[in-house]
Amino acid sequence: MSEATLKSLLEYLYGTLSPSNMRWVGMHLIEQADAEELKPYSIEELHEMIERGEKQIADGLCQDSEDVFRELEEELAMEEQRMEYAEAV
Repeated sequence: MSEATLKSLLEYLYGTLSPSNMRWVGMHLIEQADAEELKPYSIEELHEMIERGEKQIADGLCQDSEDVFRELEEELAMEEQRMEYAEAV
């Protein structure tokens, strides 16, 4: 994910989450990152992931990254408009 997209996501979270919610999200993100950094996948797990991904693609259950980023940017832009409108009212 690009740095600009990550910054937009952060700004969105800053504007929508309470301080306690921010701490909760941050704690869970750190725990997940630590768990993923420490756990290597076995060859069997990798093969299962590949098979599962190929099946999802064959079943049409996928989106390319351009669509995902476009949708995220649209959602963030709409949220920014809502926030600007709320501030103006």
